Amino acid sequence: MVPAAVLVCGFGLSPALADGPKDVLKNYADIAQAGYADSLETAKTMQLAINAFLSSPTEPNLRAARAAWIAARMPYMQTEAYRFGNPIVDDWEGKVNAWPLDEGLIDYVAEVYGDESPENELYVADASRTSRCRSAARRSTPPRSPRNCLADTLQEAGGVEANVATGYHAVEFLLWGQDLNGTDAGAGERPATDFDVKNCTNGNCERRAEYLSTVTELLIDDLQWMSDQWKADGEARKAVMDAGDEGGLTVIMTGLGSLSYGELAGERIKLGLMVHDPEEEHDCFSDNTHAAHFFDALGIHNVYTGRYRRADGSVVSGPSVSDLVKAKDPNVDAEVLATLDATMDAMNALYLRALTTESYDQMIGEGNDEGNKVVQDVVDALLAQTKAIERAVATLDLKAIEFEGSDSLDAPEKVGAE
Repeated sequence: MVPAAVLVCGFGLSPALADGPKDVLKNYADIAQAGYADSLETAKTMQLAINAFLSSPTEPNLRAARAAWIAARMPYMQTEAYRFGNPIVDDWEGKVNAWPLDEGLIDYVAEVYGDESPENELYVADASRTSRCRSAARRSTPPRSPRNCLADTLQEAGGVEANVATGYHAVEFLLWGQDLNGTDAGAGERPATDFDVKNCTNGNCERRAEYLSTVTELLIDDLQWMSDQWKADGEARKAVMDAGDEGGLTVIMTGLGSLSYGELAGERIKLGLMVHDPEEEHDCFSDNTHAAHFFDALGIHNVYTGRYRRADGSVVSGPSVSDLVKAKDPNVDAEVLATLDATMDAMNALYLRALTTESYDQMIGEGNDEGNKVVQDVVDALLAQTKAIERAVATLDLKAIEFEGSDSLDAPEKVGAE
């Protein structure tokens, strides 16, 4: 299903200029609170679908749980423009959206995955099979629940970032399993019987089901916490509002530029395109990466224009960065808006190709000139967008902001080097 936003290139802006930066900061926080609240509610809907599946582990119920996971990603990805520049978000983000993950930490893997890694002693820990969390919980004083073990013991265990035990991608892996198709068609194909205690496949079905249930609960708890941080008395909202006009606007522009450039154009897109490796795609088990990228870009658009369409169709809108830039230099604002729309056009093309022709991991495959170009067009649009955001920063008389970078853009000769 194509989201309504895919069919729209332009978005309406508030006709009135902002009263001042404080009004822009308030609307920025209001959109954040709405976005995280939507992420929470769609995750709760996903939990209902997962619980129904675990109660009756059939293929139709598994498909319904997968569809609910994909729906839950839509509002969350639009919040990623808040990650960079807001320390409270950046410090928390790894709990819910860390990637890539060494899936052998969580569950069984195919032989091609290998059985060891010099960088990660838990490369094939298979927490769904072993009693690692149960034993740790019993040994601790006071005793801890397995859910705390996932969050406190396994998550980034040993200081290894690829030890991802919680968040959307842990849920994704448990619902889909490994995508072993490389750059050929197809996503993960985990059978529903992997969770069927009476007709169990691949062993440990009861523990696997417990892991899925627990990690989903943790995700909801984490989203609830972040949603609360943007409420009227929340710490994230206070931090932005108390930063002052220049400080608050710097937070906003840091988030927009860093996601646009280093994170999205670089780490999430250009890197995978350079190495032609499906392991570098963001939602790799579900083949949902086209949507993840699209909604990241839409989130940037939302923040700059001060307008967010919620999951229920209602709209949160108000004074925006666009208003402030337009008041100082209408030409710069027009340039930013044009590049934002150009990015959405490129994302539309990628999204529609994924729905009609081939998935994202196929597009980045070596020798796929047509698919590669569609992806490169997105990178080029994001780079132009970042340049326009830099001009907006200067127009607002903000001090120089250093956006997040990526070797894939800044030092491509380092990519793949030992």
